[in-house]
Amino acid sequence: MPATRILGTAAALALSALLLSACAGTPEPAPEETGNAQTPTAAAPEPSATPEPEPASTEEPTCTTIIGESVVADFESLGWSSQASPLYIGSSEIEDGLQCMWADFEGPAGDHGQMFGWAPLAEDQAADLQEELEAQGWVREEGPAGVYITESADTAIATDAEGYGMTYLFSPGQVTVADTKQGLLLIEWPKS
Repeated sequence: MPATRILGTAAALALSALLLSACAGTPEPAPEETGNAQTPTAAAPEPSATPEPEPASTEEPTCTTIIGESVVADFESLGWSSQASPLYIGSSEIEDGLQCMWADFEGPAGDHGQMFGWAPLAEDQAADLQEELEAQGWVREEGPAGVYITESADTAIATDAEGYGMTYLFSPGQVTVADTKQGLLLIEWPKS
């Protein structure tokens, strides 16, 4: 019986080797020399060190899409809804901008609510808006994500745990805004 197993195993190995060599195919022949004609060879492009940006979503931003789904669900569980309005920065209305106020608009008036906003923004327009805000006493900070412009602590209505009130984040091609700097972390637009 052991000899039958050894022969069976040997036959299976031989068959596997035959199948693998058949799948390998034959190498392509080298191109023929044609004399003194020289063919330029193009260098293969080097892979980019930075990844290609993800294509932007074709979806339009809304109050329920610029922040995360779980945040929307949390707000709705509190009975909150959103109201959309144009986004203003300083004295300028930002084209294609969106500002959203989340609160319980059916309940008694109060100061409970949160605000988020987003807009596409050209670099030169961003620089002008930053200068206008700084001239009004807003505070500038630069960080890895972009330029933060925060209202002065002297005039802020509400602040986060770090003491930041309403804050704009100017990053390449866009601006986001929230009623606190920590609130900016809830903005997830544009979606990829």
